[in-house]
Amino acid sequence: MTERPAVDSLGYEDARDELVEVVRALEVGGLGLDDSVALWERGEALARRCDEQLAGARERIEEKLAHADDPDADDAGD
Repeated sequence: MTERPAVDSLGYEDARDELVEVVRALEVGGLGLDDSVALWERGEALARRCDEQLAGARERIEEKLAHADDPDADDAGD
C-alpha cells in the first residue's frame, strides 16, 4: 500500500474522494486480511473526517443564519 497523507490534514473533498477509493477497493476484494483491515480502518477515519468537516460547516452556517436578522451582530467574533 502506498503512503497516504494524514487523515486529519485532508479537506472534505479529498477525504471524500479517498473514501470512495477505499470503498471500491474493499468491494473488489483480492487483498490480504491485514491489508483489508488497514484499508477498513483508513476508511473509518476518512468517514469521521468528512463528518467533522460537515459539522463544522453546518455550525458556521447556523451561526451566520442566527445573526442574519441582527444588524448589530455583523462580524461579531471575527
